Amino acid sequence: MKKAKRPSTYGRLDESLLNAVPPFSKLDPKQIRTILDLASSRRYAAGVSVFEEGHDADRFYLLLDGYIRVVRITADGEQVIVLHIPSGQLFGIAKALGRNTYPATAIAATDSIALSWPTRLWEGFIAQYDGFATETYQTLGTRIAEMNNRIVEMATQQVEQRIACALLRLINQTGRKVDLGIEIDFPITRQDISEMTGTTLHTVSRMMSAWGKQGFIESGRKRIIVRDHHQIVVLSGGKV
Repeated sequence: MKKAKRPSTYGRLDESLLNAVPPFSKLDPKQIRTILDLASSRRYAAGVSVFEEGHDADRFYLLLDGYIRVVRITADGEQVIVLHIPSGQLFGIAKALGRNTYPATAIAATDSIALSWPTRLWEGFIAQYDGFATETYQTLGTRIAEMNNRIVEMATQQVEQRIACALLRLINQTGRKVDLGIEIDFPITRQDISEMTGTTLHTVSRMMSAWGKQGFIESGRKRIIVRDHHQIVVLSGGKV
């Protein structure tokens, strides 16, 4: 796993970066200017870890561009993909969980740009900035609900349903319309799908090859397009 250097500041960041981002959208330009002056910005190449599970949570982050893949390592040393985070969201918010260490590893799924702040500023942001706490805990609640849904899927659903649910989550979060259907808008492999669904690469490959032949999806090198959204919903059991 490639590691990133420590964050650094590149020039004076423009206030428009945060105007439409929910945790900061209720703030006036002066407040946003103050927040940006406290931030560091960094570009992360695809595959680079932003931070790692178990390390001190010394910073929290806002993803400006790209996608972040959140992974956990099991006791057996296997990697499990927990979440994908799109741009415009906070991540690395261990403080919101009452933790001093990161509960998971964050890896850039694509070339990405993020702002970050020292964790010592967290309590001040919560107290001073209208909407920051509300939006942060709403985001956290959404992620916890998604992970709970996945736990239920793993315990109760067949492999075919789990894979279909994973594809639906990804296109709901990151999908973009293309001529053939809806494309997952970042590189995703069959190995990634297997790690998201708790099944083997062989099973995922067999299932997705069959769906490809039936015209439900189209997959290539790190790209997946859902061609028949309705059919994938049916395969999922009607649940996203």
